[in-house]
Amino acid sequence: MTISAPPGASLPTTHHALVTIYTTETCPYCVRAKALLKARGVTAIDEVRVDRDPVARVTMIERTGRRTVPQIFIAGAHIGGCDDLIALDQRGGLLPLLQPQAAPG
Repeated sequence: MTISAPPGASLPTTHHALVTIYTTETCPYCVRAKALLKARGVTAIDEVRVDRDPVARVTMIERTGRRTVPQIFIAGAHIGGCDDLIALDQRGGLLPLLQPQAAPG
C-alpha cells in the first residue's frame, strides 16, 4: 500500500537511526545481534563483512579498539558487541536509540 499526501501537502519523513554492524559470515553472535535488532523494529542494517574486506577489518579495529565481531554502531555511537547490545536492551536503553528521528528539513 502506498500512502500519498493530498496535493500541496507533504508527508512527514522519519527514519530509524542508522545501524551498522561489522560481521563475518559464520558468526553466531552476529546472527543473534541482527535478530534482536529486527525484533526491535530495525528494518535496515548496514552490514560490513570484515571476513571479505581486510580494509574494513582494519577500520573496525581503529574505530572500536576491538578485534571481535559483531561490532555494532547505532547513529554513529559504538554500542559494542552482541553481549553489550543485549545488556543495553535489558536495561531499556536500546529502544530509545532506535526511535525514528525526524528527517532534517
